[in-house]
Amino acid sequence: MMKELLARLTGAFGPAGREEEIRALLQQELEQAGQCESITDELGNLIVFRGKATQKKILVTAHMDTIGFMLTSIEENGFLRFTPIGGVQASTLPGKRLRFRGGLTGVIGQEKIKEQKDLDFSKLYLDFGAANAKEAQQYVQIGDTAVFAAPLVAEGDRLVAGAMDNRAGCALLVETLKRLPDDLPQAVCFAFTVQEEVGLRGAQAVSYRVNPHFGLAVDVTRSGDTPEPYYKTPISLGKGPAIKIKDRSVICHPRVTALMRRVVEEKQLPHQIEVLEQGSTDAGAIHLARAGVPTGALSIPCRYIHTPGEMIDRNDLENGVLLLLALLQAEW
Repeated sequence: MMKELLARLTGAFGPAGREEEIRALLQQELEQAGQCESITDELGNLIVFRGKATQKKILVTAHMDTIGFMLTSIEENGFLRFTPIGGVQASTLPGKRLRFRGGLTGVIGQEKIKEQKDLDFSKLYLDFGAANAKEAQQYVQIGDTAVFAAPLVAEGDRLVAGAMDNRAGCALLVETLKRLPDDLPQAVCFAFTVQEEVGLRGAQAVSYRVNPHFGLAVDVTRSGDTPEPYYKTPISLGKGPAIKIKDRSVICHPRVTALMRRVVEEKQLPHQIEVLEQGSTDAGAIHLARAGVPTGALSIPCRYIHTPGEMIDRNDLENGVLLLLALLQAEW
């Protein structure tokens, strides 16, 4: 079931700032799971409350936006120029396919360069077969957005898709909501946030609104289990979800990380410890809300982040659900 849910979520359009389609799909999934009481705030965050207003509040987030691309110009020969939305390396793009919201798909081409180090976005273009600018303008306009055309593929326990960051986190929250009992020791606010990839913006707004006592971000994290990885890290696929200690945006609160460590030991759940030298999550915005919020993060190991081939292990995802369920039923 988790695989089918993840296939639907990764297939939905939703780059940062254009999350309407993925938000509607998440609302539909929540309604089918019996979670009908949700709100959408002014920025587009989707928020679901569980528990009583008088209880201590825990905010759990997963960002629903992905990296993407925005059309900047249409050339006379029908080729399109574009700029990234979020962190994308130009070197990973030639030959990849991009999909616009309506389904139109193009291939990224590359101008001739002397050396590979000279490749940047000014040397890239998108080709969807238009003969000239007039024909292209019948289908796209400047400001239109696109995402990787990379639907989910399953190979054994490994799941690959272009939007695993962070639809894997969204799937984890949806599945947790389905299994979570009504009687909880504290209220829980689940938030599917917008614009994480361009500065944790949705989490900043929702944290201020909810004013939680504690926070927890659910996201993917880099793995280091490939040959000569660019970033050295002991995180591996298939060895369990990770308890974050630090990334570029947050040093997780020791009270939250201690609770997470205690829960995985009590439940005998496979897990890893994460110290991430690069990257950030919603936790970076949550912990700075108002007067400050003790915050941690639950991470799903992922290879090839911000490419069309983001890969996770389904067992890490399932164990992430078990960890979150146990955390939310513990006393904070």
